[in-house]
Amino acid sequence: MSAAPGHMPVRVVEVGPRDGLQNEPMPVSTEVKVGFIARLVAAGHTRIEATSFVSPRAIPQLADSTEVARRLPRAEGVRYTALVPNRRGLDAFLAARDAGSPLHEIAVFTGATDRFVLANIGVTISESIAAFRDIVARATTEGLGVRGYVSTVFGCPYEGRVAPERGLAVARTLLEMGCAEVSVADTLGVATPADVERFLDLWQAASDLAMDRLALHFHDTRGTALPNVLTALRRGVTTFDASAGGLGGCPYAPGAAGNLASEDLVYMLEGMGFSTGIDLGRLVDASSHMAVALGRKMPSRTWQAEVARRGAGMADA
Repeated sequence: MSAAPGHMPVRVVEVGPRDGLQNEPMPVSTEVKVGFIARLVAAGHTRIEATSFVSPRAIPQLADSTEVARRLPRAEGVRYTALVPNRRGLDAFLAARDAGSPLHEIAVFTGATDRFVLANIGVTISESIAAFRDIVARATTEGLGVRGYVSTVFGCPYEGRVAPERGLAVARTLLEMGCAEVSVADTLGVATPADVERFLDLWQAASDLAMDRLALHFHDTRGTALPNVLTALRRGVTTFDASAGGLGGCPYAPGAAGNLASEDLVYMLEGMGFSTGIDLGRLVDASSHMAVALGRKMPSRTWQAEVARRGAGMADA
């Protein structure tokens, strides 16, 4: 381990309200979403991906992004992010801010393979990056934070395995254009610890890429998300995306299971002596709120164990 756990806080970026809910087939009310976010804040989350200013035709579940943004709970030290796919999305983000929303940061999204990016947002990687330059510059001028996402870094549903050099090149471009942080995603959940090692070997060998500007976003499709986190921790990565309850899955990546569950990540990290600042019991409460709203159990193993330990049924959790 590159640092003693007791002296190494780990940042958990909660993506459940956006990435976790975007693929839900049944509508989730604004009231439920805002209640979910409020419970995540109460649990101690300080970085929350709240919504996406995307066309409702593309992602119907997030058609209420402006209303969610307006109703975000204000809390000291909490940073809210919203995905902004294009200029229209940035305009909507800024309008929400002007109306009093406590949004702090935009996120822009591309991938490591052209076929995935074409399927997702209808352009190539280079075209997406060209479009983001203006968005990132404008957001920076407005004093906003900017986060970048690179999907399919380890595997693509259309192209198979992806060479780590490809994801690294896209991540570097996003950082150079002004993103403060880049989240590198295992969108299909195909990465193993060896794959993570190979990617981090390249990252650390590059003198212009700082480790504190890298986040990792794992899906648990094949049960390798936590082993991948452990591998990255040993190499000095301290920021990880996760979704409460294990909600999520990519609509453009068939077979991809949910994101790494926040409960599973927090349980492991806190048990190892790392500090996350997140109260596991209250995090379980937040996921239980969504379990009731969605009418099903959450995939998170820790959520299931904690609910069982409490001796409560799902409807009473």
